[in-house]
Amino acid sequence: MNWKLSIAIWLGVSGYLGTLPSCSPNSSSPDRVYEQKADSILKLMTLEEKIGQLSLFTSDWDVTGPVINNNYKQLIKEGKAGAIFNAFSVDYVRSLQKVAVEESRLKIPLLFGYDVIHGHKTIFPIPLAQSCTWDMESIEKSERIAASEATAEGINWTFSPMVDISRDPRWGRVMEGSGEDVWLGSSIAAARVKGFQGDNLADPNTLLACVKHFAAYGAPEAGRDYNTVDMSQQSLFENYLPPYKAAIDAGVGSVMTSFNEIAGTPSTSNPWLLNELLRKKWGFKGLVVTDYTSINELIPHGVATDSAEAGMLAINAGVDMDMQGNIYNRHLIQLVKQQKVSKETIDNAVMRILVAKFKLGLFADPYRYCSNQREKTEVLTIENIAFARKFASKSCVLLKNQNQLLPLPITLNSVAVIGPLADAKQDMLGSWSAAGDGKRCISLLEGLKNTLNSETKIAYEIGCAVNDQSTAGFAKAVAAARGAQVVILALGETRDMSGEAASRSTISLPGVQQQLAEAIIKANPKTVVVLFNGRPLAIPELDSIAPAILETWFGGTEAGNGVADVLLGKYNPSGKLTMTFPRNVGQIPIYYNHKNTGRPIDPSKVEKYKSKYLDIANTPLYPFGYGLSYTTFDYSNAVLDKYEYTAEDTIVVRISVMNSGKFDGEEVVQLYVHDLVGEVTRPVKELKGFSKVLIPAGGSTTVTFKLTANDLRYYHSNMDYKFDPGQFEILVGTNSDQTKKVNFSIK
Repeated sequence: MNWKLSIAIWLGVSGYLGTLPSCSPNSSSPDRVYEQKADSILKLMTLEEKIGQLSLFTSDWDVTGPVINNNYKQLIKEGKAGAIFNAFSVDYVRSLQKVAVEESRLKIPLLFGYDVIHGHKTIFPIPLAQSCTWDMESIEKSERIAASEATAEGINWTFSPMVDISRDPRWGRVMEGSGEDVWLGSSIAAARVKGFQGDNLADPNTLLACVKHFAAYGAPEAGRDYNTVDMSQQSLFENYLPPYKAAIDAGVGSVMTSFNEIAGTPSTSNPWLLNELLRKKWGFKGLVVTDYTSINELIPHGVATDSAEAGMLAINAGVDMDMQGNIYNRHLIQLVKQQKVSKETIDNAVMRILVAKFKLGLFADPYRYCSNQREKTEVLTIENIAFARKFASKSCVLLKNQNQLLPLPITLNSVAVIGPLADAKQDMLGSWSAAGDGKRCISLLEGLKNTLNSETKIAYEIGCAVNDQSTAGFAKAVAAARGAQVVILALGETRDMSGEAASRSTISLPGVQQQLAEAIIKANPKTVVVLFNGRPLAIPELDSIAPAILETWFGGTEAGNGVADVLLGKYNPSGKLTMTFPRNVGQIPIYYNHKNTGRPIDPSKVEKYKSKYLDIANTPLYPFGYGLSYTTFDYSNAVLDKYEYTAEDTIVVRISVMNSGKFDGEEVVQLYVHDLVGEVTRPVKELKGFSKVLIPAGGSTTVTFKLTANDLRYYHSNMDYKFDPGQFEILVGTNSDQTKKVNFSIK
């Protein structure tokens, strides 16, 4: 019996299942149809087969490409695997899907998951860099392209987006998120989900998204990955949970638990987090999957004595799928017999997984993501590469530009390209680069050769490696610098210095790069520093000597071309930081929306008994929202339509912005609110809106923002979410530190 006929008989339908109604992410009636179909399958399943659907196993790689462990292949045949991850390429995926739907008893198709984080084959800037564009349309488009490429290679589930808010740049996974702000992070979370899932998951070029890591994974103590998290309930709800909720509201189909504990309970065994909050309060109906072996890790966490107890805690807490731990397959049958886990709990988990497979159209056609034609024509296309180049340019943030050294003239006579990241093709991928190929990346050196005038003489010297202590290459680098009209100095981190399990206790330039910068800038003051890194760096010494600094992060496949376009004025930088740069690690955590103390400092006074450091300013090196342009923008005073409001009114804010420079440019106009007196203490400011506007040189525009009382709500001491009448400040400006202020009240 073939798979089409088998499924048709099981579900009591005649004909081909492709006629099932399509399901938009927020639609409820198609969900009910899928649940009825899934229930028909559930009735045919043994307990062992049900538990098999709850198990997710990894594929491996060798020199020939993807390979499957023979034990896992046998589990697929026996119906003891519901999904495979780290598997892609059409022929390979088809071969595994064939085992599931032609050799297992019930012929239930597999899900195929992969970490498609910032592109699949066409790699885009790292997510932190993308957030610096403040461009929701481009961020959504990048995920749309990633989904198209990934599904063309057999993938139908991505473990993305990561929406963890973080205020600690020591944590390596800041590169994978959207920075420190909850409002912006929530907007980006929704855009990413929409990009991956589109309007209809049954479309073969859409992916099931998975929001992670639930919850508060971005706040580990000491910035150390996998570490514990401890915070107040107000902070959890106000600063960390909203981006996950935004993804849920956008229709995300799955959620991944976090490795950390919150207030003593690991997320993977937290029934309040998964059942009470996520499912009951937020109404999430999708599937919940663990992170890699996190059920097993409940034992070292100290909440389970053995793997059987760990499995019981996880399934009863609301975890549907066990990633790689094989705990469910090993223990759930016995746990059900012991009445420690109910059959209803198992059925509910299986139901959610089967519904996801229905939404993806896998029951209609298990091979719908296995088109050799798509694999040949929809990956690394000319259009995708062109977008990647532009996106890399948009992600750059100009940190310093003394005496308008940038942009450089395209007709330079000579340029010295120096530094350990100048020709580092593989590093351009950044961490979590999925199926990206470093050999296809454009390095900075290559990008400059592609963009500069053909007569320009280019000298290249590495100077030093990223993280060693040798200065042996300094002499040649200094000589090249002295002989050049301009120096471009590429410094920073390697790609594996950020990402998972890549926390750093110091975040200054590694190795002897600072000494290299001092030698090069002394030899040629016309030096532009180009930074490649996956986190904010503490670089006050570099800032004090470098005339120009361009933060480029890791820009992906087209990094070198995109950065060259910025350096040579083909693109006027418009990026703004979404994570604060500290002066040193002693300031961490440092973030713009902090709260005042009872003894705040007054920068105009010298006072001892105030909240301050003896050896350094309280202020950051570069604040949240900061980023320069090749042009200049002048802000007029912010004005309101009135200054006293009722709770039912719309608050209308207007500000005029003029481009007073010589270049057309984009400006991210930012709006912050400060609640002067609250029932509990409030931050000094909170981002509540922004507008990215293109203003021609010499032109001006009026930017209008609208707020309501709902935008002023916060969690009170009893956890009521509401706003208080009273006095407020609105602050509008070019970054969180440079704003125009206006006051209003609500009665």
